[in-house]
Amino acid sequence: MIASASNHQVDAMAPIDTVVFDIGNVLIPWNPRWLFGKMLTDEAALDRFLHEVDFSAWNAQHDAGQSFARGIAELGARFPHYRHLLQAYFDRWEECIAEPSEEAVALPRQLRAAGYRTLALTNFSTETFPRAVRLNPFLNEFEGIVVSGEEKLMKPDPAIYRRLCERYSVTPGRCVFIDDSLHNVEGARRVGMHALHFASLDRLLEDLEALGVRI
Repeated sequence: MIASASNHQVDAMAPIDTVVFDIGNVLIPWNPRWLFGKMLTDEAALDRFLHEVDFSAWNAQHDAGQSFARGIAELGARFPHYRHLLQAYFDRWEECIAEPSEEAVALPRQLRAAGYRTLALTNFSTETFPRAVRLNPFLNEFEGIVVSGEEKLMKPDPAIYRRLCERYSVTPGRCVFIDDSLHNVEGARRVGMHALHFASLDRLLEDLEALGVRI
């Protein structure tokens, strides 16, 4: 049983045996502007669209488990002049991601070869995540992946970190979590994990080494 977050303190002396990765913009580049920029060539119009529909909040609803059919219908009814863009995001979602770097694909493999467990914890829609895996089969190599849309929980809610720990018998103080969102990093720390804010692979390697993770 994992203790309540208020009782957690990271044990700096416990050796790390597990590395948990976020996926989007840690392992796989993602930016919806890559798609929308093909449809709204004026930068100001693109910014206005993203702001008016509050795209980040809308997309997060799908990461939390809502279907795209419902999300497109509801927001499209409020913004009918943008409905085609919302539909395109689902239909052409693959145009929002790029190929991962060779170094990003290699890092989890290097960690496993060095004896570390590797898992992933991602805020992702259940409808788009299988599409990401088809394009990036290296994701199948993780011991396990917890997907927010499947759990109906999202980072940085402490419950989703605890779920990963319980499901895969991970000791929080012996785990390091990596995410490009500072909020999600802070969420991991609240449940007792070591956590690193991802900025670049070079910096990540330095930060892992500082925690005693050797590859």
